[in-house]
Amino acid sequence: MRETYQPISCASHERLEFAVLKRQWLDVNVKQGEHAGRHRLLPLDVYAREGGEWLEAQSESGERLKLRLDWLSF
Repeated sequence: MRETYQPISCASHERLEFAVLKRQWLDVNVKQGEHAGRHRLLPLDVYAREGGEWLEAQSESGERLKLRLDWLSF
């Protein structure tokens, strides 16, 4: 069973949207999930699905990741 999504702050959401628009790399800590740990990511899209908000991003190695926003810290 999935845990309930916890909305992130408006400031954090705006930061991600800005990084998508400007194609700006971010250093992100993923707190949960299969990709837990520190990553340098290029945000590609921020979207809502299945009762949560998600980030699609590319890692420095070119891998595409889909991460719940409430699992991230900057």
